Amino acid sequence: MRKRSHRSRAVLALVAAAVVGVAGCDAVGGDSPAPSDAAKPSPSPTPLWDRSPSSVAAVGDSITRAFDACDVLSDCPEASWATGASPEVDSLAVRLLGRAGAAERSWNYAVTGARMADLPGQIARAVRRKPQLVTVMVGANDACRSTPSAMTPVPAFRADFEDSLRSLRKALPKAQVFVASVPDLKRLWSEGRGSPMARQVWQLGICPSMLGDANALDTAATLRRETVQKRVEDYNKVLKEVCAQDERCRYDGGAVYDYRFGTAQLSRWDYFHPSVNGQARLAEIAYRTVTAKNP
Repeated sequence: MRKRSHRSRAVLALVAAAVVGVAGCDAVGGDSPAPSDAAKPSPSPTPLWDRSPSSVAAVGDSITRAFDACDVLSDCPEASWATGASPEVDSLAVRLLGRAGAAERSWNYAVTGARMADLPGQIARAVRRKPQLVTVMVGANDACRSTPSAMTPVPAFRADFEDSLRSLRKALPKAQVFVASVPDLKRLWSEGRGSPMARQVWQLGICPSMLGDANALDTAATLRRETVQKRVEDYNKVLKEVCAQDERCRYDGGAVYDYRFGTAQLSRWDYFHPSVNGQARLAEIAYRTVTAKNP
């Protein structure tokens, strides 16, 4: 009896050991790594869009130079929506980099009177600074010509914009681009036309294709303004489409075009360019677009 009892205990011990061994294999997964290793998350991919770039370069026209924002017939870059230091504006660069950072790592290469054809040259100068973000606001002067027939053709506008982005991408493959839409020029006309001062200033040659004969409401004048307005809309379509082809480009979605500029946002000298208040509104739009989680 003692021998059978001894053998029974030995068999039970072997069975128990086998059960523990099988349980151990199931828990660990055979040759697979232990649970603690399997639970480690894979590293997140680096996002294509950095919502906090460390440097900013601006290109474009008189709006980005803050023409007529501070004094009559003069640039006021300190009030620029893109790179200005004015506390009243709180520019995009200041919002992104802080006041000290903006002073050291933001540059304004915009030129009053510039058109899209001038953008490649501005881009060539901007890339020397190797900015992480380039802001683009251009197109109003392409529409603001002596007559509608003198406006920049849409295909030429597109070709120059594509050339600009290609040059930027070749020099700085990872640079980000913020593209602002062309403002609603017809709204600027409707806001300012009631002011005798505005009409007098406009006669000096400010955007004659839209603002000329400001009080005229005849068929020819209406058709002229509608033609200019349609061209602005076509320009904005180009900006949207070309920007969409570049994964590191963000268009403002038409926010500048859609903004309801009032007299408080317009220069008191020409009732066309943004005032300091208007520049601050542009800075808000740009910052909102650049820092959005999803474009």
